[in-house]
Amino acid sequence: MTVHEIAGRTVVVTGASGGIGRACATAFAARGDRLALIARGRAGLDGAVCEAELAGATKVIAIETDVADPGAVEAAAQQAEDELGPIDVWVNVAFTSVFAPFTDITPEEFRRVTEVTYLGYVYATRAALRRMLPRDHGVLVHVGSAIAYRGIPLQSAYSGAKHAIQGWHEALRCELLASGTRVRSTMVQMPAVNTPQFDWVRSRLPRRAQPVPPIYQPEVAARAVLYAADHPGRREYWVGASTVATLVANAIAPALLDRYLARTGFDSQQTGERRRTDDPDNLYHPVDSCQDFGAHGRFDDEARARSLQQQAAHCLGALAHQVRRAAGRVRAGMPAPAAGFVSRVRGGRAPHEQ
Repeated sequence: MTVHEIAGRTVVVTGASGGIGRACATAFAARGDRLALIARGRAGLDGAVCEAELAGATKVIAIETDVADPGAVEAAAQQAEDELGPIDVWVNVAFTSVFAPFTDITPEEFRRVTEVTYLGYVYATRAALRRMLPRDHGVLVHVGSAIAYRGIPLQSAYSGAKHAIQGWHEALRCELLASGTRVRSTMVQMPAVNTPQFDWVRSRLPRRAQPVPPIYQPEVAARAVLYAADHPGRREYWVGASTVATLVANAIAPALLDRYLARTGFDSQQTGERRRTDDPDNLYHPVDSCQDFGAHGRFDDEARARSLQQQAAHCLGALAHQVRRAAGRVRAGMPAPAAGFVSRVRGGRAPHEQ
């Protein structure tokens, strides 16, 4: 597809008030898409709408919704279609977490992380498919993480939810392929990203939480989501050299990686600054109801604005697409082979040779 062919779609983004979701909203808006932005925080949503309008969105609406509530998600999907038209792309981003050792996380907290981070994707996708499948059209993009394959200490609830999303996505993708529908589902595995979550997520760590370096800006993640939405034939995309290295190492030597993370995983997720006891968290209530935090966290000075791995992957993908198109044109222009030739290729003989 060309940019002209894919522009002007109706796109829904969950978790759109901050971080990756916020950057995705701006990226889709820059192409003139119509956007339904879903999140809990009113001020964050208002800021996201303003940015999307300035970026060039045809129309933007904000829908305050907790994705852990399936009825509310269904109502949000219906509102999106009523105001913007049939949904073409649905991007699942919304999540929450708790930074703490597993034994310090309560059952209620673990349930809440699972309901938002995993079941939120499930509920949103059900609402999207109820509309996409009858039309035989649509794309689902699920924002994942290297943690979907490689769990890390201090993030057991989040690791479990991301692993669950990965297994669920694989099963869903198989079912969609088996059904023959043209609706597609793909997943984007992200590296550490500079988002406000490290000031929002409930934490029981002695020091302030941080992403495991190297850290990327949310716009890097947004470019990957945009590319996946335009090229949903692949089952998943890996973003950042660190994601590639982690997933390859986990596939080759997972036990060795266990020991490495046991030694480094605690310190690498904390800064040198003591955690403030009055820090807010968004586990049950949005932090950005009255204050807009934007897409970026507090790690701008060290976050990378580009990923050479991502650029190379997209260039190779574009090249492969052009090769496939050229091969298709060559095949279409070739004369049909003679019956005798086809028979001999298949191991038989032509009728006049029998």
